[in-house]
Amino acid sequence: MPELNGVLEVALYVEDVERSVRFYQTLFGFTVLGSDERLCALGVAGKQVLLVCQRKASANLPRGSHDGEGRQHVAFAVSKVDLQAWQTRLELQGVAVEEVRQWERGGRSLYFRDPDGHLIELASPGVWSIY
Repeated sequence: MPELNGVLEVALYVEDVERSVRFYQTLFGFTVLGSDERLCALGVAGKQVLLVCQRKASANLPRGSHDGEGRQHVAFAVSKVDLQAWQTRLELQGVAVEEVRQWERGGRSLYFRDPDGHLIELASPGVWSIY
């Protein structure tokens, strides 16, 4: 079987692309890689991309149509030593932490919501057997 090299991009579908891009740039410092009337691509940790897509704007494309409804979930990997600093940063930015979870493998996760109600997770190593 040919090998995969990882996940390149993940899409979140939002009501207001500018508002969401501002949220992710302010909180994480993500850089804009490109944008058009349908979406904005944000650079995440090197060679990964978060697509912030206008809800329904790509649903009827002639090829490669896509869209998402409801609350979605994305987890970002962080070091165990930085988790408390992230919790402090979230609080300083006025972002409510909904849950702090301790995993049986030793990892911890912080959960919070973006402006569209998507569940965002910051996870330290020890969440999964592979991480």
